Amino acid sequence: MRMIDLIEKKKLGGEHTEDEINFIINGMLSGSIPDYQLSAWLMGVCFKGMTFDESAMLTLAMAKSGDVLDLCPLGDCIIDKHSTGGVGDKTTLIIVPLLAAAGFPVAKLSGRGLGFTGGTIDKLESIPGFRTALTNDEFIAQVKNVGGAIASQTGNFTPADKKLYELRDVTATVNSIPLIASSVVSKKIAAGANVIVLDVKCGSGAFMKSVEESRELAGTMVEIGKRAGRAISAVITSMEQPLGNSIGNGIEVSESIQVLKDEGPADLKEICLYLSAKGLMQAGKVKTIEEGRKHLEKFLKDGSAYAKFLDIVKAQGGNTDYIENPEKLYETQFAFTLEAEEAGYVESLDALTVARASKMLGTGRDKKDDPINYNTGIFLNKKIGDKVYKREMLAKVYANSVEEGQKSRELLLSAFKLSKNPIEPPPLVLGVVG
Repeated sequence: MRMIDLIEKKKLGGEHTEDEINFIINGMLSGSIPDYQLSAWLMGVCFKGMTFDESAMLTLAMAKSGDVLDLCPLGDCIIDKHSTGGVGDKTTLIIVPLLAAAGFPVAKLSGRGLGFTGGTIDKLESIPGFRTALTNDEFIAQVKNVGGAIASQTGNFTPADKKLYELRDVTATVNSIPLIASSVVSKKIAAGANVIVLDVKCGSGAFMKSVEESRELAGTMVEIGKRAGRAISAVITSMEQPLGNSIGNGIEVSESIQVLKDEGPADLKEICLYLSAKGLMQAGKVKTIEEGRKHLEKFLKDGSAYAKFLDIVKAQGGNTDYIENPEKLYETQFAFTLEAEEAGYVESLDALTVARASKMLGTGRDKKDDPINYNTGIFLNKKIGDKVYKREMLAKVYANSVEEGQKSRELLLSAFKLSKNPIEPPPLVLGVVG
C-alpha cells in the first residue's frame, strides 16, 4: 500500500477501506508517512468528505492509537457529556455533580480554553489547591469512592488525533465536519463512556454559526458514535449570547455553585437539566426529558448536588473555603460598571464580542502555554429580552488593572444592542439528533 495512491483515491472522491485508514494512522504515528503527504490527504478529505463508515473507522483508529480508559468496574451506565465550546459554558461543573448525586458515576476528562472558548480545567484551577492532573488509577478510584471526577487529559490519550489536529491547524483543514466529528468522538471513546450526550453550540459565540452546519456536525457525530457501539445523542443549543451571566474562570465557578444550590441564571440551569435528562434517556433510565428533568431537579433542591461538588473539590485537593465563600474566586483590585445610555430592551448581546472583552482581562489564551488570570471576568446584569432603564447597570467588569478594565468595558458596550420594542428571549434548544 502506498500513501500516494490513497491521496489520489480521496482526491477523486473514493471511499477508503478499514485497512487503508489504519495504514494512514499507523504511518502517521510511526513517522513513515511524511507530513506533506498527510496534509495533501487532509485537503482531499476537506474537499471530498467522508462517508459515515469512513469517519467511524477513522474515529476508532484514533481512539485506539493510545490509552483507552476501562470504566467497566464503575458499572454498566457511564454517562459523558461533551460541548463543542462556547462563551460562559460552565455546564460540566454542574452536570458532573448533578448526575453523581443522582447515583450515576461520571468520569469526565476535560480540556483547557483556547481562543474565545473557556476551558473547564482553567475554571477548576481557579480553586486554590485543586488538582486536575490525575493518574488513570486515581481518576477511576475517585469516581468509585466519590461518584465523580473532572480531570485534564494526561498521558497517552488519542495521540493520532493530537498529531492530526496539529497538522489541520496549520494547513487550513480544521473546518471539515468529518474530521471535527472524528476528533470529538475518538476522545469520548478513549475516555471509556458508553452513554454520550453532545452539546453542539450554534451561533456567534460558537464554532458552528448556523443551525444547518450544527445539525450536520451533530448528525455526523451521532452516526459515528452509533457505529462505534455507543448510546449517543446530540442537542443543538444556542450560543447567540453567553450562557448564564458570568464569563471568566473563578466567576464561572461561583455561578455554577449558585445553580447547584438551585439558584443562579435560569438559562444555565435549564440547559444543564436538559442535557442531564437527555443522558438519562440515552441510558434508558427515563422515557422523556420532562421525567428526567423532574427527577434531577430534586438533587438541586435538596442540596445533594452541591454537596457532591464539595466532595469532588475536597477529593481533588481544592480549598473548600472558596466553595463555601465563592465571591473570593473573583476578587480583583478594580471593577468597572457598564450603564445603559438609554432605556429599552436588550435586542442582541453578541457572544463573540463578550468573549473578546473577557479575553482582554487575561481570562483566556492564544497559545496553549499562555498564562491566564483566574480572578478576572465579566458579570452580565442584562441579557436578550430584558427591560433596561436609563443608567441601569448592563454589566460589571472585574479587572486587575485600570487599563485592561477600561478597554474591556469599552468593547463590551458594543456587544449590547437595545430596542425600543419588547424582545422575546431566544430559544435555548434548537434541535435534537438521536
